[in-house]
Amino acid sequence: MSADPDGDPTPAADDWLSRRSQEAEQAFDVSVCVSEPIHLLGGVQSYGTLLAAEVPGGTVVTAADNAARLLGVEARELVGGSVLRVLGAPDWEEAVALSAEGEGAVLSLPVTAGAGPSSQAFDLSVHRRDGLLILEFEPGEADPAASRDFYEGVRRALGRLRSATSVAECCATAVQEVRALTGFERVVAYRFDGADGPGEVVAESVTDRWEPWLGLWFPATDVPPQARRLYEENWIRVISDVDDATARLVPERRADTGDILDLSRAGLRTVSGFHLEYLRNIGVRSSMSVSVLRGRRLWGLIACHGADPRRLGPEVRSACELFGTAFSLHLAALEERDRADSLVGTGGRAAAVARLLGSDVYDSLLRHEAEVRELAGADGLVVARDDQVRTTGPAVGARLAGELKRLAAGLAPGQVWATDRLAETLEAGGADAAAAGGGPSGVLLIALERGRSYLAWTRVERPEPRRWAADPDRPVRVGPRGERLTPRGSGAVFRSVTRGRSLPWQAREEHAAVELWRLLTGMVLRHADELSALNEELRVINADLDSFAHAAAHDLKEPLRGISHAAEFLVEDAGAGLDATSVRRLGTMRRLADRMDNLLNSLLLYSRMGRCGLRRTKVELDKVLDDALEVAGPRLAEAGVRLLPPGRLPSVDADPDRLHDVLVNLLVNAAKYAADRPDRTVEVGVEEVAPGPGGGRAIVVRDNGIGIPPERQDEVFELFKRLHGPSEYSGGTGVGLAIVRRIVERHGGRVWLTSTPGQGTAFYFTLGEPGAAGG
Repeated sequence: MSADPDGDPTPAADDWLSRRSQEAEQAFDVSVCVSEPIHLLGGVQSYGTLLAAEVPGGTVVTAADNAARLLGVEARELVGGSVLRVLGAPDWEEAVALSAEGEGAVLSLPVTAGAGPSSQAFDLSVHRRDGLLILEFEPGEADPAASRDFYEGVRRALGRLRSATSVAECCATAVQEVRALTGFERVVAYRFDGADGPGEVVAESVTDRWEPWLGLWFPATDVPPQARRLYEENWIRVISDVDDATARLVPERRADTGDILDLSRAGLRTVSGFHLEYLRNIGVRSSMSVSVLRGRRLWGLIACHGADPRRLGPEVRSACELFGTAFSLHLAALEERDRADSLVGTGGRAAAVARLLGSDVYDSLLRHEAEVRELAGADGLVVARDDQVRTTGPAVGARLAGELKRLAAGLAPGQVWATDRLAETLEAGGADAAAAGGGPSGVLLIALERGRSYLAWTRVERPEPRRWAADPDRPVRVGPRGERLTPRGSGAVFRSVTRGRSLPWQAREEHAAVELWRLLTGMVLRHADELSALNEELRVINADLDSFAHAAAHDLKEPLRGISHAAEFLVEDAGAGLDATSVRRLGTMRRLADRMDNLLNSLLLYSRMGRCGLRRTKVELDKVLDDALEVAGPRLAEAGVRLLPPGRLPSVDADPDRLHDVLVNLLVNAAKYAADRPDRTVEVGVEEVAPGPGGGRAIVVRDNGIGIPPERQDEVFELFKRLHGPSEYSGGTGVGLAIVRRIVERHGGRVWLTSTPGQGTAFYFTLGEPGAAGG
């Protein structure tokens, strides 16, 4: 039940859902909410309808009970019959083909569907699940304002997101851009404290009429485990109207398996009665949640709230899904950059500590305990070998020492175990020991020898004040009208202090422990080998990030392929039946999809250039130039640009593949921006320049092209920055010179230009000294 403005109870639109949600027991129990199978609620939001059909036959297995209103045929009449009764054969065949890429991928296409006079335009979303093709029909009259400037809006949002240089700035930019794209009254970035912990609002964009939530914490029960799993599987979740009358599936269970249809990936999937009541209690009529992932785990959410019902069509949802994926990628890149930066000096610090230690390793660890503690920013140290345990700092009693020994025995030598909440983490006996006054609250432990010895850094408790939007110890209250979830918000802040936790351990501190172990055990030689081990660690990190980037790129490209295929199929199927304006618009749709695809490819290439390792060696610049001309030569010839014969070019110390990329980009640039003159030329040489990175010698690529205005010269190296329109000067994505700068800086060098409009441009770059930059 929910209350009307006069205080009288009015039946909630989701009475059926509420009964389904409370089948386990009549009296509300938070465990019911936590265990509710929200992907198996057997219904959809009623502004659209759903059919599930066998592939390839097209026999309808289940249908939503509002099919008659939207498609003109009762659900029970559709079940057991052919889907072609309400969907044209070409559209069915296209849906089958689009969904064939793999189970779970959701693609959309415009169709005309329905029986007889009920036929109308729909946005059809399709995906496969459990051997069935799930078809979701949404009326095509979605709010046109929400879809306006789709491409430019997404491009602008991605560009601003790219400029964010910290996690906090990234989150602040994200909420502003999502609110601009969708028009919701409140958009927040919500970060979880661990996989199953509470969440904190870390960024917010909100209208003046809504209370601010920035800095508030929300109990973990607000987003239960099964909801978090769905957010990891489905990037986006939209609730059009919390008072929507759910359209139930007919039949509720599949006749062949007896199971309720799994709607995990369905955009129309209905919503838990608990969650709907939660939204009503905080004054929200519509909402959208976009997942933020780190790796494959849920980092947080971009949560959007609206004061009125709001429909978001597939195009806008795809835009937000694309933005959420890019946001996740950028967060991962920022965190990996910070991790890589923090690791740069770790090996040296660990080596400095190791040089203090004598042959009596265990004794000397304690003699120099201040330096060893400082390596991990700890308050104390535990050095254990066999049954001998020696400590400094917070007291470690026999029971806790036994727990640490048990943990160390389960680790391979060199493996790290860490926690900033020791009492919550250990088994009952150890937890009691850890909770005893004066003991550590955080431990960073590394096994030195399997089953025999370990080294542990300890930290004391650091109480953390938190502002909660509800009492975390009483997240649920039963009210006089049956309200199950209490209202949240800054108007009723509950202040608490989180106890039993230390400062969290950072990646650099865990890496420092591993580096010290390697030095102690002789597995890493000093100095040079430390750098080699660090590079290998970074290579693994980059490989993991590349895997994530490619997986995310696949998800990003799926809606683009669906848009392009839909336009192509419409032109092919309709043939001469389409008017010129429609053909032109479909062509524009395909070009925009291809343009976005090129932008994504360029973004991934730029990202890889920043993470790939360098293989520096002595290379002949003449040989690299010859190889580059095999790629750039045809472009120069096509543009009528003649390469002036260079003099004898010297050898340089560089990665030959990356140097090849630099020359190709600069030569192609000369071809693209050649001037309208008969003597078009470009030359490559080496000149002495002012001392700096590169030893006072620079490679120069000089052309007599159109030149660059002085006020625009600083812009040319920016990512996706073009000084001309997308169709001028052979197009392009504006990534080439950004890649040049990134490669040069990876070598420890610098790149700059001199240019006079109408006379030409000279690009200079140096390559630094070997080891000057991260390779």
